[in-house]
Amino acid sequence: MDLFILLVICLSCLIPLFLWNCNRARGKLPPGPTPLPIIGNILQINTKNVSKSLRKLAESYGPVFTVYFGMKPTVVLYGHEAVKEALIDRSEEFSARGRFPVVDFISRGLGVVFSSGETWKQTRRFSLMVLRNMGMGKRTIEDRIQEEALCLVEALKKTNASPCDPTSLLGCAPCNVICSIIFQNRFEYGDKTLLTLIEYFHENLLISSTPWIQLYNAFPLLIHYLPGSHHVLFKNIAKQFEFIKEKIKEHQESLDFSNPRDFIDYFLIKIEKEKHNKQSEFTMDNLITTIWDVFSAGTETTSTTLRYGLLMLLKYPEVTAQVQEEIHRVVGRHRSPCMQDRSSMPYTDAVVHEIQRYIDLVPNSLPHAVTQDIKFREYFFPKGTTILTSLTSVLHDDKEFPNPDRFDPGHFLDESGNFKKSDYFMPFSAGKRACAGEGLARMELFLLLTNILQHFNLKPLVNPKDIDTTPIVNGLGSAPPVFKLCFVPV
Repeated sequence: MDLFILLVICLSCLIPLFLWNCNRARGKLPPGPTPLPIIGNILQINTKNVSKSLRKLAESYGPVFTVYFGMKPTVVLYGHEAVKEALIDRSEEFSARGRFPVVDFISRGLGVVFSSGETWKQTRRFSLMVLRNMGMGKRTIEDRIQEEALCLVEALKKTNASPCDPTSLLGCAPCNVICSIIFQNRFEYGDKTLLTLIEYFHENLLISSTPWIQLYNAFPLLIHYLPGSHHVLFKNIAKQFEFIKEKIKEHQESLDFSNPRDFIDYFLIKIEKEKHNKQSEFTMDNLITTIWDVFSAGTETTSTTLRYGLLMLLKYPEVTAQVQEEIHRVVGRHRSPCMQDRSSMPYTDAVVHEIQRYIDLVPNSLPHAVTQDIKFREYFFPKGTTILTSLTSVLHDDKEFPNPDRFDPGHFLDESGNFKKSDYFMPFSAGKRACAGEGLARMELFLLLTNILQHFNLKPLVNPKDIDTTPIVNGLGSAPPVFKLCFVPV
């Protein structure tokens, strides 16, 4: 009974405080649905498909509106004009990272993805420099991807055209590319460590995209101590951190300051150079978190896109046939595709872009926050206001992409069949917070998909018309349903 009375007293104090804050914010922030005390607009949001809920709210409140995920307001930017105005035209003001409690608990404001301020600026600038030194955007990294693509082809041949789930194999290639940059080594495709890491990445994406994690992010102080899948997420990430720490220790024992081999070496040298600077952002904790950021983003997003891409190609065999015709005409059968071929392969390029547009991998990007008090259109956003940018609303804009819910490579082709760029193509987000590995991911997607289709026909186990491409989760990310196929050598 005492506990019940205490709960009533707490709620009695919290509800008036919430209503006061809510009314105070209402005079400044954009309009939106009326939030309930404590839980906000949670009951008005379909946590299994947030994008769909945001579309309905945008129809009622326009391209800029406010929703409450729990007690704190979030401003949603919906549609190309609003998203572009914030992320590109006013990129500096919208460059802070919004709260993402389930990961903030682990990253603690460090790294390159979930950090803000000086930590983010210095870590991102340094990471981009190192990635360029390691060959990102250059021929050297293309050579690595081509080598890995051939390893993937050999692994797919070993399936002997039997039905297989491609999840692990498609995870190995991008994971190895990242490993070569961070650790200067790769794994054999059957290596248990590699397969375990990939399983962690895959499971983390699925867990992070569930309604439960959305509830955690809305009510972290309450949910954190309850049983639930967030504990599996924490356990997986802890195991990944252990692996990273072991690799760092190995590098410390063999470090040559005059000859950095990989990302870890560059960062360790930077730590040593700044060891007398008490304000330095280059610490061992930041190194661990930064590696985890690069490792996670560079592995799971690319492998999920590849896997989803194969599902789309199974669903539309006429598209697959046209891509293969172009590959065999431009590249032939006896050399590996290269990035230089892309300009001569407009249809294939369009298909890769359409896969990314259609699957809408990260529907609402990661939350942003404003770096200072700003006026946006007729509204006022206090410093720190969380901003949600609907990438779905841009990638599925029916003015730019007719029939946006239909998979159609023609969205990226002009009347003459030439590749057509679009300012609405934002799967990597845009502005200062755009994915740092965008160039690497684009290269991997093109080279890995073309290598697969150069060597194999994709055979579905069911009629293509019966293939369901609906994502099994649609939260932080969109993941395809589990499926099997046969890789039949050409």
